[in-house]
Amino acid sequence: MDFLKGKTLVIKLGGSTLEHQRAVLQDIIWLRALGAYPVLVHGGGPYINEWLTKLNLPTRFIDGLRVTDAATLDVVRMVLLGQVNQGLVLMASQMGGKAIGLCGTDGSMVRAHMADERLGFVGEVDAIDPTPVEALLKEGYIPMIAPLGEGPDGTCLNINADLVAAHLAGALNAEKLIFLSNVAGICRSDGSLISELRESEAKQLIDDGVISGGMIPKVTACLDALVAVPRVHIVDGRDSHVLLRELFTDKGAGTMIIR
Repeated sequence: MDFLKGKTLVIKLGGSTLEHQRAVLQDIIWLRALGAYPVLVHGGGPYINEWLTKLNLPTRFIDGLRVTDAATLDVVRMVLLGQVNQGLVLMASQMGGKAIGLCGTDGSMVRAHMADERLGFVGEVDAIDPTPVEALLKEGYIPMIAPLGEGPDGTCLNINADLVAAHLAGALNAEKLIFLSNVAGICRSDGSLISELRESEAKQLIDDGVISGGMIPKVTACLDALVAVPRVHIVDGRDSHVLLRELFTDKGAGTMIIR
């Protein structure tokens, strides 16, 4: 436990695992009490889909990224900030934690450009200013961040939460980046879990097609983060107290990728 004292941990909570948020928040509050500096980045995909359906707006994806026109962007902002972010902050407060909600446009924290005209208001990260997060950590708060960014002309852009988490972990010189997903980790072709993986081995698994589909952007974000972060973890956020098991047991609970 002493190893994590004073260390920054960036935790990405996927939209698909938000229903298990109470156990995740409990782990995060404990980590803060133990002297670590957890930072949460969250998604919200299923809730966004739900609201788009209610409002009779189409849901389209290209290469795993949501096509975001002006109307969809309004829904994305409403859900990520008004529903998911504030919900997480309030729940953490009820559990005795000190959390503050942010989004990437606060203080121009996440600066981005439009990734692809076909995708509309979807951003690719250019730079991260970690100052707002560092200030909150210094004051004893747990920052909880919605993955939006600011475009060059002041527009709001929808950004993949994995990318925001990876870039933020680098900017904060985090000790670990942990992806809480709806999969146990990275598996071999026979379905068995790989508990530890080197960067080169992960690239080989992508080339061999063992890592495929929606796991490719997640693992690519992991590999990008390894430039600045020593260890990146992918664990199943649906398992109770998976964060503590991944951090405080020898075998861990998912896959750890190391440089």
